[in-house]
Order: sequence, then structure tokens, then C-alpha cells
Amino acid sequence: MIHRHFIIHKPYGYLSQFVSDPKKQKKKRVLTELYDFPEGTMAIGRLDEDSEGLLLLTTDGKESEYVRSSNIEKEYYAQVDGLITSEAIEKLQQGVEVSIEGVHYVTKPCVANILKQDPGFPERSRRIRDDRHGPTSWVSITLTEGKYRQVRKMTAAVGFPTLRLVRVRIGAIHLNEMPSGAVQETDTFPLTT
Repeated sequence: MIHRHFIIHKPYGYLSQFVSDPKKQKKKRVLTELYDFPEGTMAIGRLDEDSEGLLLLTTDGKESEYVRSSNIEKEYYAQVDGLITSEAIEKLQQGVEVSIEGVHYVTKPCVANILKQDPGFPERSRRIRDDRHGPTSWVSITLTEGKYRQVRKMTAAVGFPTLRLVRVRIGAIHLNEMPSGAVQETDTFPLTT
């Protein structure tokens, strides 16, 4: 069987799935609105509805397992409420305690840095807020694990809640200038440099 692989820039407001739950009152936006994916396509890892950025899709279960493993780094840019401090960055780097499905969990050490300038992402469809509510800052967080809403929980744990979250890299695959909603089919995932 020949497997197919896709690199997409998931927009804000979309679920990382292919069908909307008909039992829900409000119909959710799903990935099939972006492209006619082949049967059996699965998202490798997920981005929640409020998160944006790089998402890989495949019809190959083995490839999915490998990408989700701790061998592959995932880098996120998080816009946080307030001017994040070097002390908060140090805590993120060392690992912080968060709650995962009601169980206390200490995140693995990670790479975290303050971004010196705004990464320049286009305005998203729903505005974050305006300057009257105080300053914001951007941080880069690179993980080798992926618990549910982990980055949001980590920044909140150090006192700087996430306002906007964009995954910018998976292994050696970068979001770069890929526009929101774009889908690119690829022969393989170039995960290592």
C-alpha cells in the first residue's frame, strides 16, 4: 500500500479531526473543509481548537507513532499574558507541575526562551485582545512530549497564561511562511536535518 502524507497549517477555530460530532449543538470546523484527504488519513498528534500551526497528517500508522515519540521535538510559540520573566523561563526549562486528567504531573525538562520580537503572525480570525488589557510577550517552548493542552498548562503554572499558541516546528519541518489553511502533500516527512 502506498501511504500519503500531508503538512498543513491548521487555522485557529478548527478541530484536528475529520468529522464534526453530530450530537453537538454547534457544528465545529474540521480538516475536511481544507482539503479532500484520502480515506484513512489521521492527524499525528493534535492541536486543540484554539491552537494554530503545523500539523502533520498521514495514512501510515507506523509513521504516526514515530512522529509522536519522544525522538521528535515539537516547538511552539506562545503569546502569554504579561512580560514573561527569566525566572519563569527557568522554571519551564526545569519542568513544572501541571494537572493531566486530574493527576499531578511534572513536565519533562524542555528548551524555553523569550522571543525578543513578535514573530509576525497574521492577525487570527478572532482577535486576542487589545493593548488596554496590558502587555503580552512571546516565548518559544520545545518539547519531546505532548500531554493534553500541555504548553497552556505550563505557562499558566508559572503565572503567564497563554493567549495564542502556534506550533512552528515538528522535527526538521518548519511552518515558515506557510499560510493559514494551506495543505501540502509530501512523499515523506523530512523529520531530521
